[in-house]
Amino acid sequence: MSEDSKVKVEGFERIKLKTRDEQEVEQNSKNSVAAPVIQELSERFAPKIGGEMTPNQEVQSSVEGNQAQPSNVQPPTSVEANLVQPPAMPTQEGEHGIFYDFNFGMRVCVPKPVEGEGWRIQLYDLDAEVGLLDQPCFDVGHAATAKHHFLNGKITVCKIHKDGKVEEVFSRKYDAKDKNVLIVFPNGSLGDSLGWMPYAEKFRKKHHCNLTVAIGKPLIELFEKSYPEIKFVDSVEYAKQEKKDSFYASYYIGLFFKDEDNHWQPQDFRQVGLHRTAGYILGVDPTEEPPKLTVDDDTRPIEEPYVVIAAQASTQCKYWNNPYGWHKVIEFLKSVGYRVICIDKEITFGRDLVWNHIPNGAEDQTGPRSLTERARWLKHAEFFVGLSSGLAWLAWGAGIPVVIISGFTHPSTEFNTPYRVFSTHVCNSCWNDIRYQFDHTNFLYCPKHQNTPRQFECTKGISHQHVISTIMKIPGCRKQPVVSV
Repeated sequence: MSEDSKVKVEGFERIKLKTRDEQEVEQNSKNSVAAPVIQELSERFAPKIGGEMTPNQEVQSSVEGNQAQPSNVQPPTSVEANLVQPPAMPTQEGEHGIFYDFNFGMRVCVPKPVEGEGWRIQLYDLDAEVGLLDQPCFDVGHAATAKHHFLNGKITVCKIHKDGKVEEVFSRKYDAKDKNVLIVFPNGSLGDSLGWMPYAEKFRKKHHCNLTVAIGKPLIELFEKSYPEIKFVDSVEYAKQEKKDSFYASYYIGLFFKDEDNHWQPQDFRQVGLHRTAGYILGVDPTEEPPKLTVDDDTRPIEEPYVVIAAQASTQCKYWNNPYGWHKVIEFLKSVGYRVICIDKEITFGRDLVWNHIPNGAEDQTGPRSLTERARWLKHAEFFVGLSSGLAWLAWGAGIPVVIISGFTHPSTEFNTPYRVFSTHVCNSCWNDIRYQFDHTNFLYCPKHQNTPRQFECTKGISHQHVISTIMKIPGCRKQPVVSV
Protein backbone atom coordinates (compact mmCIF):
# COMPACT_ATOMS: atom_id res chain seq x y z
CA MET A 1 0.00 0.00 0.00
CA SER A 2 1.21 3.49 -0.80
CA GLU A 3 2.66 5.43 2.11
CA ASP A 4 1.34 8.71 0.70
CA SER A 5 -0.68 10.47 3.40
CA LYS A 6 -3.37 11.53 0.95
CA VAL A 7 -4.03 7.93 0.00
CA LYS A 8 -4.37 7.05 3.67
CA VAL A 9 -6.90 9.80 4.22
CA GLU A 10 -8.95 8.71 1.22
CA GLY A 11 -8.64 5.03 1.99
CA PHE A 12 -8.04 3.52 5.43
CA GLU A 13 -8.61 6.64 7.49
CA ARG A 14 -11.75 7.49 5.56
CA ILE A 15 -13.32 4.12 6.35
CA LYS A 16 -12.25 4.47 9.95
CA LEU A 17 -14.03 7.80 10.21
CA LYS A 18 -17.10 6.47 8.44
CA THR A 19 -17.62 3.54 10.80
CA ARG A 20 -17.20 5.37 14.11
CA ASP A 21 -20.31 5.50 16.25
CA GLU A 22 -21.89 8.69 17.53
CA GLN A 23 -20.02 8.64 20.82
CA GLU A 24 -16.63 8.58 19.11
CA VAL A 25 -17.54 11.68 17.11
CA GLU A 26 -17.90 13.57 20.38
CA GLN A 27 -14.54 12.25 21.53
CA ASN A 28 -12.81 13.81 18.51
CA SER A 29 -13.18 17.21 20.15
CA LYS A 30 -11.21 15.98 23.16
CA ASN A 31 -8.84 13.31 21.89
CA SER A 32 -5.59 14.78 20.54
CA VAL A 33 -4.72 11.49 18.80
CA ALA A 34 -7.30 12.32 16.13
CA ALA A 35 -5.75 15.72 15.42
CA PRO A 36 -3.43 14.59 12.58
CA VAL A 37 -6.34 12.90 10.80
CA ILE A 38 -8.53 15.99 11.11
CA GLN A 39 -5.64 18.15 9.92
CA GLU A 40 -5.05 15.93 6.89
CA LEU A 41 -8.74 15.91 6.04
CA SER A 42 -8.88 19.69 6.30
CA GLU A 43 -5.98 20.00 3.90
CA ARG A 44 -7.33 17.33 1.59
CA PHE A 45 -10.83 18.71 1.26
CA ALA A 46 -10.06 22.37 0.78
CA PRO A 47 -13.01 24.45 -0.51
CA LYS A 48 -11.79 25.09 -4.03
CA ILE A 49 -11.70 23.56 -7.45
CA GLY A 50 -8.35 21.82 -7.28
CA GLY A 51 -8.92 19.81 -4.14
CA GLU A 52 -5.46 20.75 -2.84
CA MET A 53 -4.32 23.48 -0.51
CA THR A 54 -2.44 26.34 -2.11
CA PRO A 55 0.94 27.39 -0.69
CA ASN A 56 -0.57 30.62 0.64
CA GLN A 57 -3.55 28.97 2.31
CA GLU A 58 -3.13 28.05 5.97
CA VAL A 59 -5.30 25.86 8.12
CA GLN A 60 -4.74 26.65 11.77
CA SER A 61 -5.70 23.81 14.03
CA SER A 62 -5.83 23.56 17.78
CA VAL A 63 -4.38 20.19 18.70
CA GLU A 64 -6.07 20.34 22.07
CA GLY A 65 -9.51 21.19 20.68
CA ASN A 66 -9.16 19.93 17.08
CA GLN A 67 -10.89 23.08 15.84
CA ALA A 68 -10.36 24.03 12.19
CA GLN A 69 -10.12 27.79 12.14
CA PRO A 70 -11.48 29.79 9.18
CA SER A 71 -8.88 30.76 6.59
CA ASN A 72 -8.73 32.93 3.50
CA VAL A 73 -9.07 31.00 0.27
CA GLN A 74 -6.34 32.12 -2.11
CA PRO A 75 -6.48 31.81 -5.90
CA PRO A 76 -5.24 28.39 -7.07
CA THR A 77 -1.63 28.33 -8.17
CA SER A 78 -1.40 24.91 -9.86
CA VAL A 79 -3.11 23.34 -12.88
CA GLU A 80 -6.56 24.49 -11.82
CA ALA A 81 -5.47 28.14 -12.09
CA ASN A 82 -6.19 27.95 -15.81
CA LEU A 83 -9.71 26.59 -15.33
CA VAL A 84 -13.00 28.38 -14.85
CA GLN A 85 -13.32 28.94 -11.12
CA PRO A 86 -16.56 28.49 -9.17
CA PRO A 87 -17.56 31.10 -6.56
CA ALA A 88 -15.57 30.73 -3.35
CA MET A 89 -18.79 30.25 -1.40
CA PRO A 90 -21.13 27.41 -2.39
CA THR A 91 -24.10 28.75 -4.33
CA GLN A 92 -27.07 26.94 -2.76
CA GLU A 93 -28.50 28.07 0.59
CA GLY A 94 -29.93 25.51 2.97
CA GLU A 95 -31.19 25.41 6.51
CA HIS A 96 -29.26 26.67 9.55
CA GLY A 97 -27.03 28.95 7.47
CA ILE A 98 -25.52 25.99 5.59
CA PHE A 99 -24.43 26.54 1.97
CA TYR A 100 -23.72 23.76 -0.50
CA ASP A 101 -23.39 22.95 -4.20
CA PHE A 102 -21.87 20.46 -6.65
CA ASN A 103 -19.53 22.81 -8.49
CA PHE A 104 -16.46 20.76 -9.47
CA GLY A 105 -17.20 18.35 -6.65
CA MET A 106 -19.44 18.31 -3.60
CA ARG A 107 -18.98 21.44 -1.48
CA VAL A 108 -20.50 22.48 1.82
CA CYS A 109 -19.94 25.40 4.19
CA VAL A 110 -21.20 25.50 7.77
CA PRO A 111 -21.39 28.60 9.99
CA LYS A 112 -19.80 29.01 13.40
CA PRO A 113 -21.84 26.90 15.83
CA VAL A 114 -23.13 27.94 19.22
CA GLU A 115 -20.49 27.84 21.95
CA GLY A 116 -20.03 24.27 23.11
CA GLU A 117 -21.71 22.77 20.07
CA GLY A 118 -20.37 21.57 16.72
CA TRP A 119 -21.13 20.08 13.33
CA ARG A 120 -20.63 16.66 11.82
CA ILE A 121 -20.13 16.86 8.04
CA GLN A 122 -20.65 13.75 5.92
CA LEU A 123 -20.17 13.38 2.16
CA TYR A 124 -21.30 10.21 0.35
CA ASP A 125 -21.05 8.66 -3.10
CA LEU A 126 -24.48 7.03 -3.34
CA ASP A 127 -23.69 4.89 -6.40
CA ALA A 128 -20.53 3.40 -4.92
CA GLU A 129 -22.05 3.35 -1.42
CA VAL A 130 -18.89 4.94 -0.07
CA GLY A 131 -18.50 7.54 2.64
CA LEU A 132 -16.05 10.14 1.32
CA LEU A 133 -15.88 12.29 4.43
CA ASP A 134 -17.09 12.06 8.02
CA GLN A 135 -15.64 14.93 10.00
CA PRO A 136 -16.54 16.96 13.09
CA CYS A 137 -16.20 20.74 12.93
CA PHE A 138 -16.34 23.19 15.83
CA ASP A 139 -15.99 26.47 13.97
CA VAL A 140 -16.77 27.91 10.56
CA GLY A 141 -16.10 24.99 8.24
CA HIS A 142 -15.63 24.24 4.56
CA ALA A 143 -15.49 20.78 3.01
CA ALA A 144 -15.18 19.65 -0.60
CA THR A 145 -14.43 16.36 -2.29
CA ALA A 146 -11.11 15.80 -4.00
CA LYS A 147 -13.06 14.29 -6.89
CA HIS A 148 -14.19 16.91 -9.40
CA HIS A 149 -15.97 14.67 -11.90
CA PHE A 150 -19.65 13.71 -11.57
CA LEU A 151 -20.63 11.99 -8.35
CA ASN A 152 -24.16 10.99 -7.46
CA GLY A 153 -23.55 12.50 -4.09
CA LYS A 154 -25.23 13.21 -0.80
CA ILE A 155 -24.31 15.89 1.72
CA THR A 156 -25.38 15.48 5.33
CA VAL A 157 -24.74 17.84 8.24
CA CYS A 158 -25.53 16.91 11.83
CA LYS A 159 -25.49 19.15 14.87
CA ILE A 160 -23.41 17.98 17.82
CA HIS A 161 -25.22 19.26 20.93
CA LYS A 162 -23.53 20.19 24.19
CA ASP A 163 -24.61 16.92 25.76
CA GLY A 164 -23.00 14.93 22.93
CA LYS A 165 -26.24 14.09 21.17
CA VAL A 166 -25.95 14.13 17.37
CA GLU A 167 -28.96 15.37 15.38
CA GLU A 168 -29.26 15.43 11.57
CA VAL A 169 -30.28 18.96 10.56
CA PHE A 170 -29.41 19.08 6.84
CA SER A 171 -29.39 16.54 3.99
CA ARG A 172 -29.24 16.95 0.22
CA LYS A 173 -28.99 14.32 -2.51
CA TYR A 174 -27.78 15.32 -5.96
CA ASP A 175 -30.80 16.41 -8.01
CA ALA A 176 -30.12 18.70 -10.97
CA LYS A 177 -33.68 18.67 -12.36
CA ASP A 178 -34.65 22.19 -13.49
CA LYS A 179 -31.43 23.53 -11.97
CA ASN A 180 -28.66 25.48 -13.70
CA VAL A 181 -25.61 23.37 -14.55
CA LEU A 182 -22.36 24.40 -16.26
CA ILE A 183 -20.09 22.19 -18.37
CA VAL A 184 -16.77 23.73 -19.40
CA PHE A 185 -14.74 22.73 -22.47
CA PRO A 186 -11.16 24.02 -22.83
CA ASN A 187 -10.70 26.68 -25.48
CA GLY A 188 -8.92 25.92 -28.75
CA SER A 189 -9.65 22.20 -28.97
CA LEU A 190 -11.60 21.40 -32.16
CA GLY A 191 -11.65 17.61 -32.33
CA ASP A 192 -12.05 17.09 -28.60
CA SER A 193 -14.95 19.54 -28.34
CA LEU A 194 -16.71 17.96 -31.31
CA GLY A 195 -16.39 14.56 -29.68
CA TRP A 196 -17.52 15.80 -26.25
CA MET A 197 -20.64 17.68 -27.29
CA PRO A 198 -22.94 14.62 -27.55
CA TYR A 199 -22.06 13.70 -23.95
CA ALA A 200 -23.09 17.13 -22.71
CA GLU A 201 -26.45 16.59 -24.42
CA LYS A 202 -26.73 13.13 -22.83
CA PHE A 203 -26.15 14.74 -19.44
CA ARG A 204 -28.86 17.35 -20.06
CA LYS A 205 -31.38 14.71 -21.05
CA LYS A 206 -30.50 12.41 -18.15
CA HIS A 207 -30.83 15.06 -15.45
CA HIS A 208 -33.42 17.37 -17.09
CA CYS A 209 -31.31 20.35 -16.12
CA ASN A 210 -30.87 23.83 -17.55
CA LEU A 211 -27.48 23.34 -19.16
CA THR A 212 -24.90 25.96 -20.08
CA VAL A 213 -21.81 24.91 -22.05
CA ALA A 214 -18.73 27.15 -22.03
CA ILE A 215 -16.87 26.44 -25.26
CA GLY A 216 -14.56 28.03 -27.84
CA LYS A 217 -16.35 30.81 -29.72
CA PRO A 218 -15.86 29.34 -33.25
CA LEU A 219 -17.78 26.23 -32.20
CA ILE A 220 -20.83 28.08 -30.90
CA GLU A 221 -22.03 28.89 -34.41
CA LEU A 222 -21.73 25.21 -35.29
CA PHE A 223 -23.69 23.93 -32.29
CA GLU A 224 -26.23 26.47 -31.05
CA LYS A 225 -28.92 25.61 -33.63
CA SER A 226 -28.27 21.88 -33.36
CA TYR A 227 -28.68 21.91 -29.58
CA PRO A 228 -31.34 24.61 -29.00
CA GLU A 229 -32.01 23.58 -25.39
CA ILE A 230 -28.40 24.27 -24.38
CA LYS A 231 -27.10 27.76 -23.68
CA PHE A 232 -23.63 28.34 -25.15
CA VAL A 233 -21.15 30.91 -23.84
CA ASP A 234 -17.64 31.83 -24.95
CA SER A 235 -15.34 30.02 -22.50
CA VAL A 236 -12.63 32.69 -22.73
CA GLU A 237 -14.98 35.57 -21.98
CA TYR A 238 -16.79 33.64 -19.28
CA ALA A 239 -13.53 32.86 -17.49
CA LYS A 240 -12.75 36.59 -17.37
CA GLN A 241 -16.00 37.47 -15.61
CA GLU A 242 -15.44 38.38 -11.99
CA LYS A 243 -19.02 37.61 -11.02
CA LYS A 244 -19.96 34.07 -11.97
CA ASP A 245 -23.45 32.65 -12.27
CA SER A 246 -24.78 30.67 -9.32
CA PHE A 247 -24.73 27.21 -10.85
CA TYR A 248 -25.98 24.23 -8.90
CA ALA A 249 -23.26 22.03 -10.43
CA SER A 250 -20.26 22.43 -12.73
CA TYR A 251 -17.98 20.00 -14.57
CA TYR A 252 -14.73 20.50 -16.44
CA ILE A 253 -14.11 18.27 -19.47
CA GLY A 254 -10.46 17.92 -20.42
CA LEU A 255 -7.47 15.68 -20.99
CA PHE A 256 -5.70 15.35 -17.66
CA PHE A 257 -2.25 13.87 -18.24
CA LYS A 258 -1.02 13.75 -14.63
CA ASP A 259 -4.25 12.89 -12.86
CA GLU A 260 -2.79 9.83 -11.16
CA ASP A 261 -5.45 9.84 -8.44
CA ASN A 262 -8.29 10.23 -10.96
CA HIS A 263 -9.53 13.40 -9.32
CA TRP A 264 -10.68 14.92 -12.61
CA GLN A 265 -11.39 11.85 -14.73
CA PRO A 266 -12.63 8.45 -13.50
CA GLN A 267 -10.77 6.75 -16.36
CA ASP A 268 -7.54 7.86 -18.03
CA PHE A 269 -8.48 9.35 -21.40
CA ARG A 270 -5.60 7.50 -23.07
CA GLN A 271 -7.29 4.22 -22.21
CA VAL A 272 -10.91 5.06 -23.06
CA GLY A 273 -10.59 7.52 -25.96
CA LEU A 274 -10.51 11.28 -26.41
CA HIS A 275 -14.27 11.61 -26.69
CA ARG A 276 -15.49 8.82 -24.43
CA THR A 277 -13.63 10.32 -21.47
CA ALA A 278 -16.37 12.98 -21.36
CA GLY A 279 -18.95 10.27 -20.79
CA TYR A 280 -17.02 8.98 -17.80
CA ILE A 281 -16.46 12.48 -16.37
CA LEU A 282 -20.17 13.31 -16.66
CA GLY A 283 -21.42 9.94 -15.50
CA VAL A 284 -23.36 9.14 -18.68
CA ASP A 285 -23.26 6.28 -21.19
CA PRO A 286 -19.81 6.49 -22.86
CA THR A 287 -21.09 5.01 -26.13
CA GLU A 288 -19.98 7.38 -28.89
CA GLU A 289 -22.32 9.48 -31.01
CA PRO A 290 -21.36 11.93 -33.78
CA PRO A 291 -22.01 15.59 -33.00
CA LYS A 292 -24.98 17.32 -34.60
CA LEU A 293 -23.91 20.19 -36.84
CA THR A 294 -25.87 23.04 -38.41
CA VAL A 295 -24.70 24.64 -41.65
CA ASP A 296 -26.59 27.77 -42.68
CA ASP A 297 -25.54 27.59 -46.32
CA ASP A 298 -26.32 24.00 -47.21
CA THR A 299 -25.78 24.34 -50.96
CA ARG A 300 -23.25 22.23 -52.82
CA PRO A 301 -20.03 24.27 -53.24
CA ILE A 302 -19.09 22.74 -56.62
CA GLU A 303 -21.03 20.65 -59.11
CA GLU A 304 -18.45 17.92 -59.82
CA PRO A 305 -17.89 14.98 -57.44
CA TYR A 306 -15.07 15.76 -55.04
CA VAL A 307 -13.11 14.42 -52.09
CA VAL A 308 -11.98 16.55 -49.14
CA ILE A 309 -8.54 16.07 -47.61
CA ALA A 310 -6.74 17.59 -44.62
CA ALA A 311 -3.00 17.05 -44.38
CA GLN A 312 -1.91 19.43 -41.61
CA ALA A 313 -1.67 18.73 -37.89
CA SER A 314 -0.56 20.39 -34.68
CA THR A 315 2.54 18.21 -34.27
CA GLN A 316 4.72 16.27 -36.72
CA CYS A 317 3.94 12.86 -35.24
CA LYS A 318 0.32 13.28 -36.38
CA TYR A 319 1.31 13.84 -40.02
CA TRP A 320 1.42 11.15 -42.68
CA ASN A 321 5.20 11.12 -42.86
CA ASN A 322 5.49 9.01 -46.01
CA PRO A 323 7.06 11.59 -48.38
CA TYR A 324 5.29 10.15 -51.45
CA GLY A 325 1.99 9.26 -49.81
CA TRP A 326 -0.23 12.23 -50.55
CA HIS A 327 1.12 12.63 -54.07
CA LYS A 328 0.17 9.05 -55.00
CA VAL A 329 -3.25 9.17 -53.31
CA ILE A 330 -4.22 12.45 -54.96
CA GLU A 331 -2.98 11.12 -58.28
CA PHE A 332 -5.28 8.10 -57.86
CA LEU A 333 -8.31 10.17 -56.79
CA LYS A 334 -7.99 12.52 -59.73
CA SER A 335 -7.47 9.62 -62.14
CA VAL A 336 -10.89 8.18 -61.23
CA GLY A 337 -12.64 11.50 -61.70
CA TYR A 338 -12.66 13.21 -58.31
CA ARG A 339 -11.65 16.77 -57.65
CA VAL A 340 -9.49 16.90 -54.51
CA ILE A 341 -10.16 19.81 -52.13
CA CYS A 342 -7.85 20.67 -49.22
CA ILE A 343 -9.62 22.51 -46.36
CA ASP A 344 -6.77 22.81 -43.86
CA LYS A 345 -6.54 26.13 -42.05
CA GLU A 346 -2.88 26.54 -42.97
CA ILE A 347 -1.44 26.08 -46.44
CA THR A 348 1.98 25.60 -44.80
CA PHE A 349 2.66 24.63 -41.21
CA GLY A 350 5.68 23.57 -39.17
CA ARG A 351 8.47 24.70 -36.86
CA ASP A 352 12.08 25.77 -37.36
CA LEU A 353 13.50 23.72 -40.25
CA VAL A 354 10.53 21.39 -40.68
CA TRP A 355 7.60 22.67 -42.77
CA ASN A 356 4.67 20.84 -44.33
CA HIS A 357 2.95 22.17 -47.45
CA ILE A 358 -0.40 21.59 -49.08
CA PRO A 359 -0.13 18.31 -51.04
CA ASN A 360 0.67 18.76 -54.71
CA GLY A 361 -2.38 18.41 -56.92
CA ALA A 362 -4.95 19.40 -54.30
CA GLU A 363 -7.18 22.44 -54.83
CA ASP A 364 -6.59 25.13 -52.24
CA GLN A 365 -9.52 25.95 -49.96
CA THR A 366 -7.30 26.62 -46.96
CA GLY A 367 -7.32 29.81 -44.93
CA PRO A 368 -9.16 31.36 -41.98
CA ARG A 369 -12.58 30.05 -42.98
CA SER A 370 -15.37 29.43 -40.48
CA LEU A 371 -16.07 25.92 -39.25
CA THR A 372 -19.54 26.10 -40.79
CA GLU A 373 -17.98 26.72 -44.21
CA ARG A 374 -15.64 23.78 -43.79
CA ALA A 375 -18.59 21.67 -42.64
CA ARG A 376 -20.41 22.67 -45.84
CA TRP A 377 -17.50 21.39 -47.97
CA LEU A 378 -17.47 18.16 -45.98
CA LYS A 379 -21.21 17.53 -46.03
CA HIS A 380 -21.35 17.36 -49.83
CA ALA A 381 -18.06 15.48 -50.31
CA GLU A 382 -17.93 11.84 -51.40
CA PHE A 383 -15.66 11.13 -48.45
CA PHE A 384 -12.83 12.58 -46.36
CA VAL A 385 -9.18 11.52 -46.17
CA GLY A 386 -7.11 12.92 -43.33
CA LEU A 387 -5.25 12.44 -40.08
CA SER A 388 -6.22 12.01 -36.44
CA SER A 389 -6.93 15.73 -36.19
CA GLY A 390 -9.87 18.06 -35.67
CA LEU A 391 -11.13 18.07 -39.25
CA ALA A 392 -11.59 14.30 -39.14
CA TRP A 393 -14.01 14.82 -36.24
CA LEU A 394 -15.78 17.53 -38.24
CA ALA A 395 -16.12 15.10 -41.16
CA TRP A 396 -17.58 12.51 -38.78
CA GLY A 397 -20.18 15.05 -37.69
CA ALA A 398 -20.92 15.89 -41.33
CA GLY A 399 -22.00 12.29 -41.84
CA ILE A 400 -19.63 11.20 -44.62
CA PRO A 401 -17.17 8.26 -44.77
CA VAL A 402 -13.94 9.16 -42.98
CA VAL A 403 -10.54 7.69 -43.84
CA ILE A 404 -8.09 8.30 -40.96
CA ILE A 405 -4.36 7.73 -41.41
CA SER A 406 -2.82 7.33 -37.96
CA GLY A 407 0.01 5.75 -36.03
CA PHE A 408 0.74 8.17 -33.20
CA THR A 409 -2.70 7.42 -31.73
CA HIS A 410 -4.26 4.00 -31.32
CA PRO A 411 -7.54 3.49 -33.24
CA SER A 412 -9.46 3.47 -29.95
CA THR A 413 -8.43 7.08 -29.38
CA GLU A 414 -10.84 8.49 -31.94
CA PHE A 415 -14.31 7.55 -33.13
CA ASN A 416 -14.81 4.22 -34.84
CA THR A 417 -14.46 4.19 -38.61
CA PRO A 418 -14.19 1.15 -40.89
CA TYR A 419 -11.70 3.14 -42.96
CA ARG A 420 -8.86 3.45 -40.47
CA VAL A 421 -5.36 3.11 -41.93
CA PHE A 422 -3.02 1.85 -39.22
CA SER A 423 0.03 -0.41 -39.18
CA THR A 424 1.05 -2.69 -36.33
CA HIS A 425 4.31 -3.58 -38.09
CA VAL A 426 6.00 -0.40 -36.88
CA CYS A 427 6.21 1.46 -33.59
CA ASN A 428 2.79 2.95 -32.82
CA SER A 429 0.38 4.43 -30.27
CA CYS A 430 2.86 6.34 -28.09
CA TRP A 431 0.06 8.83 -27.34
CA ASN A 432 -1.76 6.06 -25.47
CA ASP A 433 1.32 4.80 -23.62
CA ILE A 434 1.07 6.27 -20.11
CA ARG A 435 4.80 5.70 -19.63
CA TYR A 436 5.41 8.69 -21.89
CA GLN A 437 4.29 12.24 -21.17
CA PHE A 438 3.33 13.98 -24.40
CA ASP A 439 5.42 17.13 -24.86
CA HIS A 440 3.24 19.85 -26.38
CA THR A 441 6.26 22.11 -26.83
CA ASN A 442 8.26 19.65 -28.95
CA PHE A 443 6.97 19.78 -32.54
CA LEU A 444 9.16 16.78 -33.43
CA TYR A 445 8.04 14.71 -30.44
CA CYS A 446 8.79 11.02 -30.91
CA PRO A 447 9.53 9.57 -27.46
CA LYS A 448 11.03 6.26 -28.53
CA HIS A 449 12.91 7.09 -31.73
CA GLN A 450 13.58 10.82 -31.94
CA ASN A 451 16.81 11.64 -33.82
CA THR A 452 17.07 8.11 -35.19
CA PRO A 453 16.16 6.63 -38.61
CA ARG A 454 13.02 5.20 -37.00
CA GLN A 455 11.58 8.59 -36.05
CA PHE A 456 7.88 8.81 -37.09
CA GLU A 457 7.93 5.30 -38.52
CA CYS A 458 4.36 4.89 -37.22
CA THR A 459 3.07 6.76 -40.29
CA LYS A 460 6.19 6.73 -42.45
CA GLY A 461 5.62 2.99 -42.74
CA ILE A 462 2.07 3.40 -44.09
CA SER A 463 2.16 3.00 -47.86
CA HIS A 464 0.02 4.82 -50.39
CA GLN A 465 -1.25 1.44 -51.59
CA HIS A 466 -2.57 0.77 -48.08
CA VAL A 467 -4.47 4.06 -48.10
CA ILE A 468 -5.82 3.59 -51.64
CA SER A 469 -7.02 0.05 -50.92
CA THR A 470 -8.85 1.37 -47.84
CA ILE A 471 -10.46 4.15 -49.89
CA MET A 472 -11.67 1.59 -52.42
CA LYS A 473 -13.64 -0.19 -49.68
CA ILE A 474 -15.98 2.81 -49.40
CA PRO A 475 -19.34 1.91 -51.01
CA GLY A 476 -19.78 3.73 -54.30
CA CYS A 477 -16.14 4.77 -54.53
CA ARG A 478 -14.94 5.11 -58.09
CA LYS A 479 -12.31 2.56 -59.01
CA GLN A 480 -11.83 2.85 -62.76
CA PRO A 481 -9.77 5.60 -64.37
CA VAL A 482 -11.71 8.23 -66.28
CA VAL A 483 -10.71 8.23 -69.94
CA SER A 484 -10.41 11.71 -71.41
CA VAL A 485 -12.06 12.15 -74.79
